[in-house]
Amino acid sequence: MIRTTLLAAALALTALGPALAQDITASERAACKANYEAFCRGTFPGGGRIIKCLASHYAKLTPACKKIVDSKK
Repeated sequence: MIRTTLLAAALALTALGPALAQDITASERAACKANYEAFCRGTFPGGGRIIKCLASHYAKLTPACKKIVDSKK
């Protein structure tokens, strides 16, 4: 059970790169990484799901990540 949970967590964290890489630079990805880990860790990439998840937590995002989310709407 723990092994499965750790594997899922590792996959989710590594998915952040490709998920946010759709139309974002490395610096933009870095600006939202902590926000992703805090609020959207279980969100799988594709179809704009990560940006939608981040947007749903907009009030809690860092100012830098808010700029990224605003630019992707």
